[in-house]
Amino acid sequence: MAKRKIAILTDSTAYLPDELLAEYDIHVIPLIVNWSGESYRDNVDISPETFYERLTIEKELPTTSQPSAGQFKEFFEKLSKDYEGIAAILLSSDLSGTVASALAAKEMMKDYPIEVVDSRVTTMALGLCALEAAKAADSGKGIKEIASVARRVGEAQKVMFIVDTLEFLHKGGRIGGAQRFLGSVLAIKPLLQLLDGKIQPLESVRTKKKAISTMLTILEEDMAGKDNIQVTVFHGVADDEAQMVHDQIAAAISPKTLILAKLSPVIGVHTGPGTIGISYYAE
Repeated sequence: MAKRKIAILTDSTAYLPDELLAEYDIHVIPLIVNWSGESYRDNVDISPETFYERLTIEKELPTTSQPSAGQFKEFFEKLSKDYEGIAAILLSSDLSGTVASALAAKEMMKDYPIEVVDSRVTTMALGLCALEAAKAADSGKGIKEIASVARRVGEAQKVMFIVDTLEFLHKGGRIGGAQRFLGSVLAIKPLLQLLDGKIQPLESVRTKKKAISTMLTILEEDMAGKDNIQVTVFHGVADDEAQMVHDQIAAAISPKTLILAKLSPVIGVHTGPGTIGISYYAE
């Protein structure tokens, strides 16, 4: 197959499985995990397995940072040798400065066509934006239309997730409206959502099992009677629970697409181990 004209670029928080990156010719720019004076490229220098294992024994919590404008420019220049334009589909600008870095780099590229898309989502919800953009690129769509497809998929998706503790979101400054769950005298498992690019509370539940059940009930109610349902399940070292959620979704609503993926280390810095979530929409 001939090389398509428009390159699709996303960032590492999408954590698309390698086979999908290869199949859809999607390029990934890594975010950065900063830990004990060292910097690691997300899922390049540090894998989820290594990250979570280290997280359980290290006293110092890591931090994260976005690629610099210079790093984006280098990435853009490399892609420009093989493509006529780039659609960069990136995580919510309310969660990271990644979009700002990409826009600064775009200015340095002068007249070379680049569309920077603030998806307003992250994790595999961002992955679905990139996948649909890649399909649009494969069908010969122009760069503006490809960017429009990515934005539309971002806007259409609902993202819900459960964290074992709010400690990581709080310390990382990403807690958003879920702040109101902090300091509760009850042992709760907060069900959170990504709403308009920000983390917001959805419901507080006493147990993780109940939180998962509530999340699946919302999914089934939202998707009742709809066709061409796209679903992703994502997790941070919660393999068994994630597989259970995956299998229950497959049985309950028979989605057209159902992808199971891990959370990248950069996302894990802010959510911690044991996180499990879903994103979904109907075409």
